[in-house]
Amino acid sequence: MSGLLALLDDVAAIAKVAAASVDDIAAAAAKAGAKAAGVVIDDAAVTPKYVTGFSADRELPIIWRIALGSLKNKLVILLPGLLALDAFLPQAITPLLMLGGAYLCFEGAEKVFHALFPHADAVVEADLSTGDPLHLEEEKIAGAIKTDFILSAEIMTIALAAIPQGAVWMEAITLAIVGSLITVVVYGAVALIVKMDDVGLHMAATGRTGAGRSTGRGLVALMPKLLAVLSVVGTLAMLWVGGSIVIHGMEELGFGWLGHHIHDWAAVAGHLVPQATAAVEWIAKAVMDGIFGLALGLVLIPVATRLIGPLWSAVTGRKKTPAH
Repeated sequence: MSGLLALLDDVAAIAKVAAASVDDIAAAAAKAGAKAAGVVIDDAAVTPKYVTGFSADRELPIIWRIALGSLKNKLVILLPGLLALDAFLPQAITPLLMLGGAYLCFEGAEKVFHALFPHADAVVEADLSTGDPLHLEEEKIAGAIKTDFILSAEIMTIALAAIPQGAVWMEAITLAIVGSLITVVVYGAVALIVKMDDVGLHMAATGRTGAGRSTGRGLVALMPKLLAVLSVVGTLAMLWVGGSIVIHGMEELGFGWLGHHIHDWAAVAGHLVPQATAAVEWIAKAVMDGIFGLALGLVLIPVATRLIGPLWSAVTGRKKTPAH
């Protein structure tokens, strides 16, 4: 009997450890997901353009294939690669984060620049009515997965940096959970967005009540505006997240003067509004991070145009368009 009781005690202890580990993983996943929120917003804002121009019956299959490609990027390629890097060359994590942050700043600044100074793209994609739809669909999916890889790399690197140091298996499970959940959220939201106009058209045409038909027409009218808002939010998120990543990386590398000044200025702004100090301080810091991100991105535009553009063409066989 005593042996059985001892065994039950051991099982109970193991169960407590397992429960604590689950709690730790959940907490770490939530923290990592929150840290990557800005890039997630951009990911959701970017993806709908890849199904623009296709027939309604091809939209969900295209999104499904892009989502599967995104999962492969995160779980098969990035997860083991980042864990190996964290184990054998952890000092490379901060520079990689900064590189990804600088890329986000460049992408955001490029969108702002082309919104302020619009001009025709140098390369115009073939129209669906004149090209092979299957070939164009494959090109769109491949391009979306390549873009997703860059955003996924940033998401997973941010997540890894936010996870407390611990056992490798715990870090791997946490990263897998973050990557999987973010993929489900992003592409689930994209699927809802791109199909909402079809839902609206159906309601407008077949609604049994005037209110239902009116709601359908409202959805159809709303979707272009929603996509425009998502594009703006995605751009702002890129500049904010990219700028904050680079500034934090500078602090990690011993160049903390800018980050300290931004923190102090944000604190001053917060004290000016005692009723909402924390909120005002957060907003002020986000704005200053975004301004820095925009300035850095504008500086990087000519560098990317002259150096990265030709390299992109050599790797992909096509010229990089000014902005996604």
